[in-house]
Amino acid sequence: MRLLRRKEIQREIERIDKKRKKSEADISAGYFRLAFGCVSDAVKLIFSEDITEEKIDELDLFNISEIKRKKGGDVEIKFFDRIKALERLSEMSESDSSGEASVFDAIRKGASALKGDSFE
Repeated sequence: MRLLRRKEIQREIERIDKKRKKSEADISAGYFRLAFGCVSDAVKLIFSEDITEEKIDELDLFNISEIKRKKGGDVEIKFFDRIKALERLSEMSESDSSGEASVFDAIRKGASALKGDSFE
């Protein structure tokens, strides 16, 4: 419990908590792109006859989970499931709005409850 009173420990816990929140924001942004992203670049890829590596690098193909070139030149593209991405976004939104405390606050409250002590 004494460790939690040290400023450097508190700063480290806050740093880790901020990093976790940033990771969650990045994950949420990825699910958002999967759920609402445009597929027009994938269509361009299918119908383009003179596609080069440079042109492919410029395309937004984030929503694509698989590309197959079949015999005869046909191309099959599979996309990530938008419904699953929306469901996951919804789950993440519900957990965010449930009033979850930061890691630091949870540790502080837990330590206070164990000792009947307050850090405030």
